Amino acid sequence: MTKPFRILAPIAGALVLAACVAPANVPDETPITTDGAGRCFAQETTPAVIETVTEQIIVQPAVLDSDGTVRSPAAFRTVTRQRILRERREVEFETLCPDALTPQFVASVQRALGARGFYRGEITGVLDARTGRAIQTYQRQNGGHDLPVLDIETARGLGLVALSSAVLNAEG
Repeated sequence: MTKPFRILAPIAGALVLAACVAPANVPDETPITTDGAGRCFAQETTPAVIETVTEQIIVQPAVLDSDGTVRSPAAFRTVTRQRILRERREVEFETLCPDALTPQFVASVQRALGARGFYRGEITGVLDARTGRAIQTYQRQNGGHDLPVLDIETARGLGLVALSSAVLNAEG
């Protein structure tokens, strides 16, 4: 065996083994809970919205002479304060249960997001980081949750999950 081959053979073997491992860029695991009816839920923490206001406050008014000339100018101080416009909140939302995320379903999600310009990767049926980012971007831009977890309303809007009986009765 030649020297370069002896060096490259272990590297090639390691690369082959690495390809067999699950993708390292899987979206962050968001805890999913199940209720008594078998529906699944996830939580999102919405950040507080804080406004910073900087203003000039008069400390001493200007002193004027009787003819209107300024004897001493007004004195101001700068005050910066923050005000909470919306408190931080924990929001629970319905999502698909993990057992529903089959490779066929994930491939349908990838195709649906691809058709809308949010997913540009290969249709693999794997819920990898690219698919999670596409889900998150789509939901963020369409009023959904800012997580790589497909919420049930987004899945219904994409035509991937049956509409609820409440929606069907309202359209009826």
